[in-house]
Amino acid sequence: MSRLMRAPRECGSWFWDLEDFAEPGLESALATAARMCEVLERLDLLVPAKVEYGWYVMGRGATGVTTSLEVVKPLDHPSLPGRLLGSRPVAFPDAKIDWVNVIGAGTWIDEKGREYRELRLVDLSVDPAPVGLSVELSVHHDIWSQYDFSGRPHPLVYQRNAPRLKAALEGLTSLFGNPPEPGEPTYFGTATADGLAVPEADEDGLGPDLTFRL
Repeated sequence: MSRLMRAPRECGSWFWDLEDFAEPGLESALATAARMCEVLERLDLLVPAKVEYGWYVMGRGATGVTTSLEVVKPLDHPSLPGRLLGSRPVAFPDAKIDWVNVIGAGTWIDEKGREYRELRLVDLSVDPAPVGLSVELSVHHDIWSQYDFSGRPHPLVYQRNAPRLKAALEGLTSLFGNPPEPGEPTYFGTATADGLAVPEADEDGLGPDLTFRL
């Protein structure tokens, strides 16, 4: 059972347009995801366990069908694109893969230094669109912020986790050769180039209480 509350929208997201980094297409997208996961695994933020992917039909749009496949070999294994394409829904014989989400667990650290595994601690999505490859990283928990979802400061939790997110963003920036574009702010947080923006505190030193939207 999860020990963390997960926001229904991201607390922060980061986007890279990789048109100049890699070719578009499924094989390239999976190879790029594998290289990203090397960075994230070193920080114990994401160990791939499965991939989820959606389908679209050219000229008709999304099919509404999502498929999942357990990851039993590396994401850049040459057999993986064929396995994904081999699961094409029979009702849409011309369907192509629209996006791929890499699902797995990561480790977070509480105020006493205890470590816990959490599914989807960070989310990784790759878009193999023929117009150009792009990727997005996002987080949905309060451990990356200086305040928990109820608005209480939790400095030890923040100090034990936020630097790892910053290191991941720096590592991916180094990998791609350019910094990410922070995603649009949501009710649950605002992304900056190296983490999450600090929300304004009230006169009691508390941040915003977001619990009623969880």
